[in-house]
This record gives sequence, C-alpha cells and structure tokens, in this order.
Amino acid sequence: MKSTRVRRVTLSIALVSALAGVAACSSGSSGGSGKDDKAAQGTTHVSPIAALQSAEKSTDGADSARIESTTSLGTLMSMKSDGSMGWGNGLTGDMTITYTGGTMAETMRKTGSTSMQARYLSDAYYARMGEAFAKQVGGKHWIKYAYDDLAKLAGGSGAFLKDQMQNNSPNQSVKLLLASGDVKKVGDETVRGEKTTHYAGTVDVSDLAAKSSHLTASQLADLKKQFTQAGITTEDVDIWVDGKDLLVKAVSKGEMSSGTMSSTTYYSDYGVKVSAVAPPASDTADFKDLLKTQGLTPGSGDTSSGSGTTS
Repeated sequence: MKSTRVRRVTLSIALVSALAGVAACSSGSSGGSGKDDKAAQGTTHVSPIAALQSAEKSTDGADSARIESTTSLGTLMSMKSDGSMGWGNGLTGDMTITYTGGTMAETMRKTGSTSMQARYLSDAYYARMGEAFAKQVGGKHWIKYAYDDLAKLAGGSGAFLKDQMQNNSPNQSVKLLLASGDVKKVGDETVRGEKTTHYAGTVDVSDLAAKSSHLTASQLADLKKQFTQAGITTEDVDIWVDGKDLLVKAVSKGEMSSGTMSSTTYYSDYGVKVSAVAPPASDTADFKDLLKTQGLTPGSGDTSSGSGTTS
C-alpha cells in the first residue's frame, strides 16, 4: 500500500543520508582541486608516506571539526551536508543534510521533505523527518537507528555501517591512502585561502573495508559480494593537508551501477565544541519497531538497506 511503501522508502533514505554523513566525516569526492583552490608556489621534500603519517596523527588528535560536504550517489541521490562532528569518543555531532537531486530526493520532496537533521550519538543515529512522515507514525518526528540493530541488517553491510558509525573520523581518508600503497604527492595548492599539500591515490573498496573496519572474515566476504553487486570496485581519493598537518579537504570518486559516486568535504575549526543529545523519547520512533509494524525484521531478506521499497 502506498503509505507503507512511502514509510519504507523514507526509512531507507534516512539510512543512506546517515552513511553519507559518516562519509563526509571521513572522505570527499573526485580528483579535481575545485574552483576555490589554486596552485601555489613552493616545494617540500618530506616523503608522502611520512607526511601522511603525521597528518593522520594530528587530525585524529584534534577530536572535532566543522564539516561541509557535497555528495552524489549516481542517479539515486545528491545532497549537501553541514555541521560539526566529534570523534574523540566515537562519532558524535549534528549535521543538516539537504537533498539536491536524484530519484530518492524526488521521493522525499513528495513527502514534503527537502532536508533532514541528522544527530549522531555513541550508540545510535537519529534522523528528523518531515511532517508527512510524522503523521504516519503517531506524530513522532525522529527515527532512532540503534547501531546494534543496524548490525543485523543485510549481513556485512549492516555490520560495516555500525562499525563506521562508531569508529569513523576524518583521518580515515588519510589511513586509506597509507594502506593503499598507491599514494603520491600532487603538489602545493591553496584551498580556501590556506596553503596545503595535495596527495592522491586509488583504493580498492573491498580492501578499504578490511583495513578501516573491525569486521569478521565472513562479514567482509558478504560486504565484498554486495559491493560487487552494486558495481563498486575502486575509489580515487585526494586529500589536502595544511601546515599544521590537519586535513583541510578530502575528495573521493568511484563508479557504481547507478552511476558515479562522488563526495567533496571541507574541514575547518578543529577543536570546535560538539554537543549532541538524544531527542525527546516522546517524539522518537524506533527504527526496529517501525519495521515490525510492517511485518519486517532486522536481519531478514526484506531489510536489505534498512528497508524495502515495495508495498
């Protein structure tokens, strides 16, 4: 039925948006330097590996930052994200995610939603939905996605999502380049008025998951199968590091069956205070309970990305 289908699609979109927010915290989009960036004079003789090791340590120790990103998931969705995130004790923070295009964004517009507030806590992710969705779930505006419940979704992808939600940080993109064995210094460039050094490399997506997560061998095998089905194999990663060895910009790009996925992220105001609290319980619907009302169960074949899209 239509209302059931809309609820399922909306649940799925909220999960996609959540993961996009996490991706914004850890990486960016394609390999160009962008219109705000200019080549700068000067050279450095520090090896790329040594420079990235220093950047990894400095960025990890900063604990928080303001984040702005744009993300495109082929024909499915494009979005903008803006907010502050902390990673000193798990991933926490608030992001405003605005849908800018794609089939999923069009679905959200039909429900009266063009943006979503995302709130990340140590044990769960919360998504604030629109009024149309709230009317279908007893007037509640927030959906709670407990990470333990997400781990039961769709095998390896659910476990990977939980792991990334709880362990991600901007320095993950630095770690990926270090782990890839394919990293080079592109040159010195100016990004939004800051002098930076640009590094680039290509990462195998399956290896990326193995090296940046804590999944078991069976979970990784399942995840690799799902990546293959989605047409995702490699990802080009570019990062820009400033004179304090802090990540200023990260860009990634890859191909999937629905088109090109890409993301560009800017980091600033390192050390900014981040305070995220759970929404009122009276205004929050639990994702697991919503699935049950539709006859679905986390971990079943009907919940492959958080929800189905059929009535």
